[in-house]
Amino acid sequence: MKVLIAEDDFTSRTILQAILTSWGYEVVATADGESALAAMQQPDAPHLALLDWMMPGMEGPAVCHELRKLKRRDPVYLILLTSKGERGDIVQGLEAGADDYIAKPYNNEELRARVQVGKRMVTLQNELREWEKLQGVLEMAGAVCHEQTQPLQCISGYSELLLMDLNEKDPKCEMLKKIKSQVDRLGELTRKIMKITRYQSKPYLSKTRIIDIECASQIKREDPDNG
Repeated sequence: MKVLIAEDDFTSRTILQAILTSWGYEVVATADGESALAAMQQPDAPHLALLDWMMPGMEGPAVCHELRKLKRRDPVYLILLTSKGERGDIVQGLEAGADDYIAKPYNNEELRARVQVGKRMVTLQNELREWEKLQGVLEMAGAVCHEQTQPLQCISGYSELLLMDLNEKDPKCEMLKKIKSQVDRLGELTRKIMKITRYQSKPYLSKTRIIDIECASQIKREDPDNG
């Protein structure tokens, strides 16, 4: 995960960057609030930021406030680094939009734990957003399928009536059978799509995946041995 650092002190910024890099994070380092705010508005902006409270120009809480005003679609987790320990200061930082804070001088294990919490929160929010997006797609697909059920039944029914009046040797008979067969196939596909309750994909062509309708439309049963 990419992490942004906003710290005006060169030594503190360098040490913090080295620590986070050693833990496997990709670090974007900035020296002031304005640069941090600009970096967090880029297309590939970090989802997690460590912001020093006291910086020249725009301070950490102000950066938090401006980022929350942007109402980003992507989740972002903001941690303030502060030597301010008064309850009122902490409340002020959280009210400005920070998700957490770390008191200076901080312990590396505490820092690691709080960053990991932020990472988990961002991951969970991303998963929730993807789930909501999928639910929207499934609901739209279900609505479309519901609307086309009646026309398909109508075509299938009239095809069957026409077949009853035709001789088996009539060339039109075979054509109507094909029409009815394909319409019934569409009807079965529609029913399967309306039963989709979970996302499951399969490979399709080169480097492409599509929803596996057959598997995704089967309701997963609980294993009786597992309660």
